Amino acid sequence: MSFLYRMPSLGADMEAGTLLEWFKRPGERVARGDVVAVVETQKGAIDVEIFHDGVITQLLVEPGTKVPVGTPLAELDGEGEGKPEPAPAPAAPAVALAAPLPGPQPTAETGRRPHASPAARQRAERLGLSLSRLVGRGPGGAVLLADVEAAAGAAESKAARRGLDLSAMREAIAAAMSRSKREIPHYYLSQEIDLVAAADWLARRNAERPPEQRLLMGALFLKAVALALHKYPEFNGFDRNGRFEAGPGIHVGSATAIRGGGLVAPAIHDTDQLHLDALMAKLRDLVARVRAGSLRSSELADPTITVSSLGERGVERLYGVIYPPQVAIVGFGTPAVRPRVAGASVQARLAVTATLAADHRHSDGHRGALFLTHIEQLLQEPEKL
Repeated sequence: MSFLYRMPSLGADMEAGTLLEWFKRPGERVARGDVVAVVETQKGAIDVEIFHDGVITQLLVEPGTKVPVGTPLAELDGEGEGKPEPAPAPAAPAVALAAPLPGPQPTAETGRRPHASPAARQRAERLGLSLSRLVGRGPGGAVLLADVEAAAGAAESKAARRGLDLSAMREAIAAAMSRSKREIPHYYLSQEIDLVAAADWLARRNAERPPEQRLLMGALFLKAVALALHKYPEFNGFDRNGRFEAGPGIHVGSATAIRGGGLVAPAIHDTDQLHLDALMAKLRDLVARVRAGSLRSSELADPTITVSSLGERGVERLYGVIYPPQVAIVGFGTPAVRPRVAGASVQARLAVTATLAADHRHSDGHRGALFLTHIEQLLQEPEKL
């Protein structure tokens, strides 16, 4: 059976895209999830995947051609099985494509901690780069600080050559946010959450782990939000012409800053089903690829809610703007020691302010308050996340 592969939508505001490069040729077999091309939008260049198994019989669009969303790009022979093309979802800003950094196989596969100098290890952690993917030029192949800086510079240079335009990206962000504030009736709530139990549990869990395997508080925030959506599903989905459409799963978009400016919120698929270690690994991988400029179309097409955290920026609380057509965004400020009443005394306790911005057409403040309270309850029992 023959079927067509069409120009995908990489956001609700995308009307057209320019095909930059084909990775496959006629006669090649492809499988669901394979990256087949690079498409440039106003927000950058994105790896696009195919969602059917088959053999490419004909390429219908030449590189450099700008075509509307839905235009046939290629013809394939096959069963046409696999999940459907993702529907337009958040108008999240995107980043340019860059190849993954060369290096040995990941530590999870080799079972060994990569050799690296302390300075290199600290710098790689700050930049979100995986040491196991870098080529070390020190004694015995150890990764040095210069290796980390060279890898970061190469990734940025590659991203720039592939069309990353911060000015265009900011225009896209401004257009999406203007549309959001104009069309979505936002309401806002905030709640202070005690983090002592979560912080103590993290400290015990991380005590014997090397830095690259430690859990961060951000992973607990993502998992708590994902689990709370089971009980309050009206915050997990999309507005479709005034009607609520439930998300196909709980795919939390994790807002991540791009080095040099800009923001992207790629999806961590089925966040609620991931063990915390697996979730942390995905989060580190996303941060590394965002900063290297390498994301896939499926990560941008279907986040069902966004979580944003400015923990490292010293901000007490943040009030987000909803990415259309999503209906909610959860924000976390900087965890800080604050005076809190415990019984008959006032104690110094670690706490964080969580906020919710939601679409009043599909939920209300009562349900929003219950949603935030449930997130707080989940964070009091971190061992169950």
